[in-house]
Amino acid sequence: MAFGRVFAISTLAASTLALAGCGSKDDGKKPKEIQVGYIVARQTSVPVTTELSGRTVASEIAEVRPQVTGIILQRLFTEGSYVTAGQPLYQIDSRSYAASANQAAGNLAATQATVEALRIKAERYKLLADQGGISRQDAADALAAYNQARGQVLAQRGALQAARVSLGFTRILAPISGRIGVSSVTKGALVTTSQTDALAKIQKLDPMWVNIQQSSNDYMALRRALQSGKLAADGTAAVKIILSDGTEWPVEGRLNFADVDVASGTGTVILRVTVPNPRGDLLPGLFVKARIVQGIVPNGILVPQGAVSRTPRGSATVLVLNAKSEAETRDITADTPVGTDWLVTSGLKPGDKVITEGLVGAKPGAKVKASPAGSPPPAMDGGKSGAPGNGGSTGPGTGKAGQ
Repeated sequence: MAFGRVFAISTLAASTLALAGCGSKDDGKKPKEIQVGYIVARQTSVPVTTELSGRTVASEIAEVRPQVTGIILQRLFTEGSYVTAGQPLYQIDSRSYAASANQAAGNLAATQATVEALRIKAERYKLLADQGGISRQDAADALAAYNQARGQVLAQRGALQAARVSLGFTRILAPISGRIGVSSVTKGALVTTSQTDALAKIQKLDPMWVNIQQSSNDYMALRRALQSGKLAADGTAAVKIILSDGTEWPVEGRLNFADVDVASGTGTVILRVTVPNPRGDLLPGLFVKARIVQGIVPNGILVPQGAVSRTPRGSATVLVLNAKSEAETRDITADTPVGTDWLVTSGLKPGDKVITEGLVGAKPGAKVKASPAGSPPPAMDGGKSGAPGNGGSTGPGTGKAGQ
């Protein structure tokens, strides 16, 4: 009876040791490699853009004001319509100005007649003085009277021109071409040359200006980058206008002006963009955004933003695939976003394989199985890739991508 109990205990101990041995063998299995996707770093010319807020402004603005005093008899335009330079806009009562012009014309004609009589007299007196019939003083006085009358003709001619100019001002013309707004006066209103309110305002809408502001620090940094050769200007300075609803204006603008002064209150530099507006859909006073191509990085490298990590101090890092098929941390400089990518200016070289997929499982120093980003999942070996003894091996397609 005792012998049977000892045999049972021995058998149980042997079984326990066997199981322990099997468990130790399983624990020593090689860890499964992590599947990751990578992209190959390549140098390319990368446009550097910035997006700034701005406001649309008419390229030309003219306030219509009266240059003579009188009663408005007619308004000769439709409010909100397009007018051309020289088109009649208002008619002021011109009767008094026409009378003044006629009076000036009469005075000129009378003076011209007097000049002719004095000319004949001066010539006759000169002849008589030469013959001794009159004194030379009388001849000189006749000549002086003639010259004085000639001066009066010039004065009367100027008065006539001034009267005609005033008469012409009774018909108010458009000084520029553009869209005219609401009229501030109606028929029968009295307008004066000293009034402060404009009769109407004309704005030229094609092209349209967009005034934007950039901080002086960013502006100086851009100038330094261009001078050092880190950025190359392409000479076009193309600008895309983004409307308030997020839509993009179909026609590119051109950056054509930078104010030489820095605003003391805001520390900004004013930039001006000229935007074609052939149909007049852009109106003055709209708040828009301007996406400006400030320069080009000739040898830039783009990396998806999801592949870049930041340290607590803000330094940028990526995981790259080294020669041992291990994930390796690489410090980079990536300060400029370009769409969904970061522009890398240092830390990577062409040909580096940057891990962009499988980052959750990939750790620095870990062995990984890599394939180009976007590749299809590894092929299953007859549906038995997960069976014991296979070690999770993949089909030939994956093995080739990882080489």
